[in-house]
Amino acid sequence: MSQFSNKKLHSLTQTEVADRLHSAAIHLLRQLRLQDHASSVGPAKLSALSILVFVGPKSLGELAQMEQVKPPTMSRIVDGLEEEGFVKRKTDENDGRSIRISATAKGKKLLVDARARRIHDLTERLHGLSIDQLRCLEEASALIDQILR
Repeated sequence: MSQFSNKKLHSLTQTEVADRLHSAAIHLLRQLRLQDHASSVGPAKLSALSILVFVGPKSLGELAQMEQVKPPTMSRIVDGLEEEGFVKRKTDENDGRSIRISATAKGKKLLVDARARRIHDLTERLHGLSIDQLRCLEEASALIDQILR
Protein backbone atom coordinates (compact mmCIF):
# COMPACT_ATOMS: atom_id res chain seq x y z
CA MET A 1 0.00 0.00 0.00
CA SER A 2 2.52 2.62 1.11
CA GLN A 3 5.45 3.03 3.45
CA PHE A 4 3.05 2.84 6.40
CA SER A 5 1.75 -0.38 7.88
CA ASN A 6 -2.00 -0.83 8.29
CA LYS A 7 -1.52 -0.41 12.04
CA LYS A 8 0.23 2.91 11.47
CA LEU A 9 -2.49 4.08 9.04
CA HIS A 10 -5.22 3.31 11.55
CA SER A 11 -3.48 5.41 14.16
CA LEU A 12 -3.15 8.49 11.90
CA THR A 13 -5.44 11.34 12.69
CA GLN A 14 -7.25 13.32 10.02
CA THR A 15 -5.00 16.25 10.86
CA GLU A 16 -1.85 14.16 10.31
CA VAL A 17 -3.18 12.94 6.95
CA ALA A 18 -4.14 16.49 6.00
CA ASP A 19 -0.67 17.72 6.96
CA ARG A 20 1.10 15.05 4.90
CA LEU A 21 -1.22 15.54 1.92
CA HIS A 22 -0.75 19.31 2.06
CA SER A 23 3.03 19.00 2.15
CA ALA A 24 3.16 16.40 -0.62
CA ALA A 25 0.83 18.44 -2.86
CA ILE A 26 2.85 21.62 -2.44
CA HIS A 27 6.15 19.87 -3.14
CA LEU A 28 4.73 18.06 -6.17
CA LEU A 29 3.29 21.24 -7.66
CA ARG A 30 6.52 23.16 -7.07
CA GLN A 31 8.46 20.47 -8.92
CA LEU A 32 6.00 20.34 -11.81
CA ARG A 33 5.88 24.14 -12.07
CA LEU A 34 9.53 24.06 -13.09
CA GLN A 35 8.22 22.92 -16.49
CA ASP A 36 6.35 26.22 -16.83
CA HIS A 37 9.61 28.09 -17.40
CA ALA A 38 9.53 26.72 -20.95
CA SER A 39 6.39 28.73 -21.68
CA SER A 40 8.13 32.04 -20.81
CA VAL A 41 4.94 33.26 -19.13
CA GLY A 42 4.86 33.94 -15.40
CA PRO A 43 2.89 31.84 -12.93
CA ALA A 44 0.22 34.49 -12.28
CA LYS A 45 -0.54 34.79 -15.98
CA LEU A 46 -0.54 31.01 -16.47
CA SER A 47 -2.87 30.54 -13.54
CA ALA A 48 -5.37 33.13 -14.78
CA LEU A 49 -5.14 31.77 -18.31
CA SER A 50 -5.78 28.24 -17.06
CA ILE A 51 -9.13 29.34 -15.65
CA LEU A 52 -10.10 30.91 -18.96
CA VAL A 53 -9.01 27.82 -20.91
CA PHE A 54 -10.37 25.07 -18.66
CA VAL A 55 -13.35 26.82 -17.01
CA GLY A 56 -14.36 29.33 -19.69
CA PRO A 57 -14.78 33.07 -20.21
CA LYS A 58 -15.00 35.21 -17.09
CA SER A 59 -15.45 38.83 -16.15
CA LEU A 60 -12.47 40.58 -14.61
CA GLY A 61 -14.15 40.47 -11.19
CA GLU A 62 -14.90 36.75 -11.45
CA LEU A 63 -11.35 36.03 -12.52
CA ALA A 64 -9.92 38.13 -9.68
CA GLN A 65 -12.14 36.33 -7.18
CA MET A 66 -11.18 32.89 -8.48
CA GLU A 67 -7.48 33.80 -8.37
CA GLN A 68 -7.88 35.44 -4.96
CA VAL A 69 -6.39 38.77 -6.03
CA LYS A 70 -7.76 42.29 -6.14
CA PRO A 71 -9.31 43.52 -9.42
CA PRO A 72 -6.48 46.02 -10.15
CA THR A 73 -3.95 43.17 -9.91
CA MET A 74 -6.05 40.99 -12.21
CA SER A 75 -6.46 43.91 -14.60
CA ARG A 76 -2.67 44.13 -14.96
CA ILE A 77 -2.43 40.36 -15.47
CA VAL A 78 -5.14 40.41 -18.13
CA ASP A 79 -3.56 43.45 -19.83
CA GLY A 80 -0.32 41.48 -20.15
CA LEU A 81 -2.09 38.39 -21.45
CA GLU A 82 -3.98 40.51 -23.96
CA GLU A 83 -0.79 42.26 -25.15
CA GLU A 84 0.75 38.85 -25.79
CA GLY A 85 -2.32 37.66 -27.69
CA PHE A 86 -3.35 34.99 -25.18
CA VAL A 87 -6.73 36.49 -24.25
CA LYS A 88 -9.32 38.80 -25.75
CA ARG A 89 -11.99 40.99 -24.21
CA LYS A 90 -15.49 40.97 -25.61
CA THR A 91 -18.75 42.63 -24.60
CA ASP A 92 -21.01 40.19 -22.74
CA GLU A 93 -23.86 39.09 -25.00
CA ASN A 94 -26.32 39.16 -22.06
CA ASP A 95 -25.16 42.48 -20.59
CA GLY A 96 -23.72 45.07 -22.95
CA ARG A 97 -22.12 46.90 -20.00
CA SER A 98 -20.05 43.89 -18.97
CA ILE A 99 -16.82 42.62 -20.54
CA ARG A 100 -15.96 38.93 -20.74
CA ILE A 101 -12.39 37.75 -21.03
CA SER A 102 -11.68 34.58 -22.97
CA ALA A 103 -8.64 32.67 -24.12
CA THR A 104 -7.55 32.93 -27.73
CA ALA A 105 -6.39 29.95 -29.77
CA LYS A 106 -2.82 31.05 -28.99
CA GLY A 107 -3.64 31.12 -25.26
CA LYS A 108 -5.26 27.68 -25.40
CA LYS A 109 -2.24 26.24 -27.19
CA LEU A 110 0.12 27.75 -24.61
CA LEU A 111 -1.88 26.18 -21.76
CA VAL A 112 -2.31 22.80 -23.43
CA ASP A 113 1.43 22.67 -24.15
CA ALA A 114 2.31 23.71 -20.58
CA ARG A 115 -0.05 21.09 -19.16
CA ALA A 116 1.43 18.44 -21.46
CA ARG A 117 4.95 19.27 -20.19
CA ARG A 118 3.81 18.94 -16.55
CA ILE A 119 1.98 15.67 -17.28
CA HIS A 120 5.05 14.32 -19.09
CA ASP A 121 7.27 15.26 -16.14
CA LEU A 122 4.89 13.58 -13.70
CA THR A 123 4.64 10.50 -15.93
CA GLU A 124 8.43 10.20 -15.86
CA ARG A 125 8.37 10.40 -12.06
CA LEU A 126 5.81 7.55 -11.91
CA HIS A 127 7.91 5.12 -13.98
CA GLY A 128 9.44 3.30 -11.02
CA LEU A 129 6.12 2.57 -9.32
CA SER A 130 4.37 -0.80 -9.32
CA ILE A 131 0.88 -1.38 -10.70
CA ASP A 132 -0.45 -1.50 -7.13
CA GLN A 133 1.19 1.82 -6.31
CA LEU A 134 -0.24 3.39 -9.47
CA ARG A 135 -3.70 2.08 -8.55
CA CYS A 136 -3.27 3.55 -5.08
CA LEU A 137 -2.41 6.95 -6.57
CA GLU A 138 -5.38 6.71 -8.93
CA GLU A 139 -7.67 5.99 -5.97
CA ALA A 140 -6.11 8.86 -4.04
CA SER A 141 -6.74 11.16 -7.01
CA ALA A 142 -10.40 10.14 -7.04
CA LEU A 143 -10.62 10.81 -3.29
CA ILE A 144 -9.04 14.24 -3.73
CA ASP A 145 -11.57 15.03 -6.46
CA GLN A 146 -14.34 13.89 -4.10
CA ILE A 147 -13.01 16.12 -1.28
CA LEU A 148 -12.88 19.11 -3.64
CA ARG A 149 -16.51 18.65 -4.63
